[in-house]
Amino acid sequence: MNQSRKRVRSVSLETFIFLGVTLGIFGYIASQMGVGIMFSVIMKTAHDLLLQTVFLIMALAVLAGALSALLSEFGVIALINKLLSKVIRPLYGLPGASIIGAIATYLSDNPAIIAFAKDKEFQRFFKKHEIPVLCNLGTAFGMGLIVTTFMVALGPDYIVPALLGNVGAIVGSIVSVRLMLSYTKKYYANQGIEDFQQDEVIVVEDYREIREGNLFQRILDAMLEGGKNGVEMGMSIIPGVLIICTLVMLLTFGPSTDPLTGESVYLGVAYEGVALLPAIGEKLMFLLNPLFGFTNAQAIAVPVTSLGAVGAAMSLIPQFITENIVTPNDIAVFTAMGMCWSGYLSTHVGMMDALGVRQLSSKAIMAHTIGGIVAGMVAHFLYIFFI
Repeated sequence: MNQSRKRVRSVSLETFIFLGVTLGIFGYIASQMGVGIMFSVIMKTAHDLLLQTVFLIMALAVLAGALSALLSEFGVIALINKLLSKVIRPLYGLPGASIIGAIATYLSDNPAIIAFAKDKEFQRFFKKHEIPVLCNLGTAFGMGLIVTTFMVALGPDYIVPALLGNVGAIVGSIVSVRLMLSYTKKYYANQGIEDFQQDEVIVVEDYREIREGNLFQRILDAMLEGGKNGVEMGMSIIPGVLIICTLVMLLTFGPSTDPLTGESVYLGVAYEGVALLPAIGEKLMFLLNPLFGFTNAQAIAVPVTSLGAVGAAMSLIPQFITENIVTPNDIAVFTAMGMCWSGYLSTHVGMMDALGVRQLSSKAIMAHTIGGIVAGMVAHFLYIFFI
């Protein structure tokens, strides 16, 4: 999508602010690990993200796109919309069809919902201002099945906390979606972009378009067309994932461990960082303890790391359990915040860009930040109430 531009002065105050912030961030990182190692880490992290994450997301998007097209072609989305619209609309303010995207991301990862959101048959159930909100809805359920299964597998004491964490994530998703809806509605109104009229929405719910040809041809065409949309989505998400996620990784993770001495040392390999975000989190323990019930400052590393990658956050938990750092209450909070956030800082910009609304990324991130915090709080208080 071509972004509108306007003319400003060649050099202005924002020029110097940008230079100051950029030099400050990378100057701090370079002072911790060295300039040469910093560039080595950046390049190797971006390269590994491209090979291990982006292509995985693209493969996921192709399969999800094919599934989305099939569900649209044979009326499954229309059926689910009719069955769940009376429940989903009051909770989320979205059509019942949106639950398809939530289920897809729960079973896979955040970007799976984009394949649905770009499907024209799927879009018919939504007003214009509702489509960008699908990014927040899908992200709130990203990798939900994997996170829940991982937590349950940690031991029988963590089954109930993991389930309570799922409830917390659902509440957080409602908060995130509702906040984003309130902004997109105002944004489209200010831009003079009209939503679909109510009578048009009723018409498209009563009828649907299908492809020409026999049953086999319709199945084949739907899968191939949906898969093609997935490839386009996978390509469009590359810049956001590589740029944003690499920066988040630099600020989240710490140095490597020397295999010979066991000391922390920078080796210039992928996913090293200066651990700035966890350090900031430790300073906020006076607030985080009453809100989330954390009893150890190191526990904040899990939700903070979830900002960039929930998979990396989960890898911290077994060692924390071994060292008695976390409690079952923490597992409930980890599940809620990990599932609701699920690396949204590293995928949100790319997903919003794929939807053609990159200019709304900051609002989507802000709404989802609040939603994740609410998810953790709800999980904590549910644990206190039930356990």
